[in-house]
Amino acid sequence: MDNSTGFSFFTGTYDVVNRWRKDFLDPIEGDDRWEEFPGVTRASAHFDGRASFDEIEFPTKQFAGLTLRLYDPAADAWSLYWGSKRTGTLFPPVTGRFGDDGVGVFHGDDEHDGRKVKVRFVWSEITADTAHWEQAFSVDDGQTWITNWHMHMTRQAG
Repeated sequence: MDNSTGFSFFTGTYDVVNRWRKDFLDPIEGDDRWEEFPGVTRASAHFDGRASFDEIEFPTKQFAGLTLRLYDPAADAWSLYWGSKRTGTLFPPVTGRFGDDGVGVFHGDDEHDGRKVKVRFVWSEITADTAHWEQAFSVDDGQTWITNWHMHMTRQAG
């Protein structure tokens, strides 16, 4: 797979099924620890596939966000920047690449509820009409990960 155009697939409008942990740092498993809610994202590719942008709305949560993804040819890596309507701020980027298997893995440093965390995004299950994204946090410098958010995206017809 050509890493430089890894996000070229992500164009159009997608229905999103979100599933997140009620507490992003709670490592205990069980369905009662998760909440599911809808979203809609509108995505576009730019710079001949070497940039990607999407805006996502979560209607039942009353918030929205956007992601800007930029490819750095010198590093052969992507930087992903998340901005939240709730805070009006841009979060620190996660960086990484797509492997030969088509899975994209991206890491960065951030904070959650005042605690420093390592962040991992994984893009997988990419087809012409679907994709899966997940987020995980680590509080022990990447030794263990707590997956805390899944998005299953399906392209709207039209």
